[in-house]
Amino acid sequence: MFALGLDSGTQGTKALLVKIGSGQVAGRGYARHQLVAGLRPGESEQDPGDWVRAMEEAIGQALQSAAINPREVVCLGISGQQHGFVPLDADNNPLRPAKLWNDTSTVEETEEIIQALGGQKAFTEKLGISLAVGYTASKILWLKKHEPENYARLRLVLLPHNYLNLYLTGRAHMEYGDASGTGLMDIRSRTWHPEAIRAIDPELENKLPPISHPAEPVGFIRKEIAAKFGFERVLVAAGGGDNMMAAIGTGNVSEGICTISLGTSGTAFSFSGRPFIDPEGEIAAFCDSTGGWLPLLCTMNVTNTTELLKELLLIDNQELERLAAEAWAGAAGLIFLPFVDGERVPVLPEASGVIFGLNRQNFHRRHLARAVMEGTVLNLGYGFSRMKALGLKPYEIRATGGGARSRTWLQIVADVLEAPVVTLKEPESAAYGAALQAIWCLKRQETPDLKISDLARDLVLKDSLIFNPEPEHSALYQELQARFNSLWQRLAPEFPEQRRFIKNRF
Repeated sequence: MFALGLDSGTQGTKALLVKIGSGQVAGRGYARHQLVAGLRPGESEQDPGDWVRAMEEAIGQALQSAAINPREVVCLGISGQQHGFVPLDADNNPLRPAKLWNDTSTVEETEEIIQALGGQKAFTEKLGISLAVGYTASKILWLKKHEPENYARLRLVLLPHNYLNLYLTGRAHMEYGDASGTGLMDIRSRTWHPEAIRAIDPELENKLPPISHPAEPVGFIRKEIAAKFGFERVLVAAGGGDNMMAAIGTGNVSEGICTISLGTSGTAFSFSGRPFIDPEGEIAAFCDSTGGWLPLLCTMNVTNTTELLKELLLIDNQELERLAAEAWAGAAGLIFLPFVDGERVPVLPEASGVIFGLNRQNFHRRHLARAVMEGTVLNLGYGFSRMKALGLKPYEIRATGGGARSRTWLQIVADVLEAPVVTLKEPESAAYGAALQAIWCLKRQETPDLKISDLARDLVLKDSLIFNPEPEHSALYQELQARFNSLWQRLAPEFPEQRRFIKNRF
């Protein structure tokens, strides 16, 4: 018997067929997504229909590569990019392209909602989470203000993975994890927050689906969809946001384990058995997709910066790795502020990237490569120190994402964050986590008290490589971290709210 795990991300959809007893991946599939072209700076959108096409294509590839009887697939889970806004009409058809997690065109709407609830501190006190640019709430207000005709036809608000669940089962639904990233939910009571909803529209509550525990499945794949693949009765799990699913897929379902994802964006997150609230709002106090909480740091710039560098230098990943490994730790004094797409933490949505400290000795390809890698990790290091100050005590970091294929990058992570770093046998952690959640939901039908931590302990396997912090490098990076923090503060735009925050922190 097999579980199907899907990860519908920014770039494309991945599919894994996972053997239920062993956790072995038997088949894989992948199909790319397209971004809507011709948008203004800060806007990022996709057609939800493209996700459906890619999902079905990826499922077909996985089944073909596994060469199994489709009737052996008994459960399915979906991981999706967080914070996206899928506006649907009365017939559950998209009103327009979905605004994605990395759409930063809603700065004004974000501030408007925050002020309606009394400011950033009051917002965090009321909901347990701050409202970041890119969360779903401000996208809804954006639609109301900029496309009133579409807003008048709005009947249902979903996130990307919920839309795919709706397509598969016919049921509109949200679970705690992804719902907590809308900016509309009290993460402590795990219910919609009336005041946040009223700040957008008193009628909005009627357009939000019910929220349920992530252990509760959505339903079963509709017969007409199942027939396309030769499926019979396939249980659809709740699914969740990509970070929530990656937590499950890396075994990050008990305290002390931290996951770092080095993808287009960078994330660091860890399981908590209680609400983990940052009064300053830098660390997102999400719920997870197992029934606990998932304090999470998100930065906007990791592999997007190395992709730009590779394009500039006309090199591939292998050459990038070679160049970065040639340079000593510290990149001979170069410091890279990686804010090429603005930044979420620190809160600099309109910031730009900076290469600081160029001289004749370090104006070289190898030092640029090293500085770009180090800059992305120092940026994570700023927020990671905040997580530890709030009580996070990680004894192990599990790395995932495209950057986790780089041994140099992983050693920098260990040295900057001062914790052992390991990788996992299955690198596609979000899709794998979706499959594990589906297996958990399926098995709970017969064993209601089954713990997902027990399942993850047996099925999530680590690689033999361990990257331990090198004390000499860690001492150097402590100094560089202080310089990095000082630089971005000096270069921060003159936003009064930001200046007050910096003054309070430092």
